[in-house]
Amino acid sequence: MTLVNGAVRAERSGPRALFGDPLLLALLVTAGLVLFVLPLGAVLRLALSEPGGGIGAVAAALESRSVRRALWHSLEASALSAVIATATGGALGLLIGLADLRGRVALSFVILLPMMIPAHVVAIAWMQTLGPASVMTALLGLPATPGATHPLYSREGVIALLALQQMPLVFLTVRAGLRSLPRDLAEAARVAGAGPGRLLWRVVLPLMRPALVAGFALAFVSALGNFGIPALLGVPGRYVTLPVLMWQRLASSGPSVLTDLAVLALLIGAVAAVALPVQMALQRRLSVALIGAAQRPLGLPLGRARPWVEAVLWLALAALVLVPLLSMVVTALLPTWGVALTFDTATLRQFDEVLFRQDVTTRALANSTVLAIVAGAVVALMALGLVPFLRRGGSGGRAARTVALLAELSYALPGLVISVAFIIVFLRPLPLVGVSIYGTHLIILGAYLSAFLAIALKPVSVARDALDPALGDAAQVAGAGFWRRLLRIEAPLLAPAAASGAVLVTLVAFSEVTLSSILWTRGTETLGTVIFNYEDGGYTGLAAAMSVIAVLTTLALMLALDRIGRRLPPGIVPWRS
Repeated sequence: MTLVNGAVRAERSGPRALFGDPLLLALLVTAGLVLFVLPLGAVLRLALSEPGGGIGAVAAALESRSVRRALWHSLEASALSAVIATATGGALGLLIGLADLRGRVALSFVILLPMMIPAHVVAIAWMQTLGPASVMTALLGLPATPGATHPLYSREGVIALLALQQMPLVFLTVRAGLRSLPRDLAEAARVAGAGPGRLLWRVVLPLMRPALVAGFALAFVSALGNFGIPALLGVPGRYVTLPVLMWQRLASSGPSVLTDLAVLALLIGAVAAVALPVQMALQRRLSVALIGAAQRPLGLPLGRARPWVEAVLWLALAALVLVPLLSMVVTALLPTWGVALTFDTATLRQFDEVLFRQDVTTRALANSTVLAIVAGAVVALMALGLVPFLRRGGSGGRAARTVALLAELSYALPGLVISVAFIIVFLRPLPLVGVSIYGTHLIILGAYLSAFLAIALKPVSVARDALDPALGDAAQVAGAGFWRRLLRIEAPLLAPAAASGAVLVTLVAFSEVTLSSILWTRGTETLGTVIFNYEDGGYTGLAAAMSVIAVLTTLALMLALDRIGRRLPPGIVPWRS
């Protein structure tokens, strides 16, 4: 019997084993090579070693007045908006995470809306809220000055909206830091007589410094690669950032300017690459080793001030988030920009135009829906396949962790860098098949997978760490092979977290504009590019109608994710913790 069992085991470790975990790992490593290594390596090669590139080209770019000005604008806007986002997002995270406020989930949901709604849609909403001839101006009885410059078309407008867009990132980071805070420390301080203010200043804030640094770094890198807000507000205000300059050069010259774009992508990628190690070094220096397991968040009593704090918080969130969205809805219901909204003037003409008369909008809506759903499903499957290898030893575990690290780095890089990288790699026909995917849906899908895999990995990794390893060990002892363990044990248990990651990616990909702004061609337009082009071309009503459709779809996906999140561990769905 031992010989028989030994023969069986030898057979399973031979040719049949090649179709188990080695095959899956090989597929994942190949995907990592195509999605991360080849594109980013091509940017470096084209910028540094091809004709027209090299150190001289980088130096010439830095000597260019337009490049220096755009680079400075990018650094300035990113740094200042990250400071504002860290202050507001950190304060909101501490308030909602520590105080005994009612409706924490609803408050967190509203705070995260600016991050889930595309940046250019947020910009359009604010442009239509504060414009000289806007509905809000009319409701407030303010005089509409013909020809007046929009107040958001300025350096300050770009920075303010970038801060609003990045604030939820800091909020999420601080909430995650609070979840890892042992409650015993705070309870000991309160027993020793520390009031809420002293507890916050002497205990909580010192322990939250790494989270605040991480939040600042995330906000900085995210703002650095933001395209929608600087393009809509900065171009009219002559405040051009580096991503917008890249878009302008490609739009005016086409793919022939790839070397120039690679050099600019190298500059902005270098800034992001420097920011990440600085962030990690500061986190290590400021971190404090905590003893004890994470527990339920505190509910520090606000006493009689609680209703007032809740009222101020809801009013502030309504002014920052809900009022601009409402103004956008009102604009979409008007027959033309500047007309007062009444029962007689309200019309669905703009929605009828974009949904049933404009071929480009219906095509873009279909493209974005399919691309977002496919991207969400593929990255969820990739996360389910990759996560089981992350805690393994040996070459397999190192390869899986390398792919995960590359996914994190790709997510941290500005979207335009990834787009330029995919153009460089896939502009020429593919080897063997002789077909180019440039100008097709596949190149946009590939950019989505490269940029958003890290989003799907996060919830699946959290859920995988919560599984008892004895489940897999018992199945392996019972003779279950790799695929049987993965499909019958791990996949069903991790499916809700994978679905959460898929919906998150679908949310982000559905209306994004940064990645597709230089990848789309006629026939592959996405919802984000059409909205941006409408607003950029002066079709304010059509842009508002399309933005409303995008927001309603985003809200529906967020509500679906919320229902899934009720059955998931805390921390997987961002606003349910």
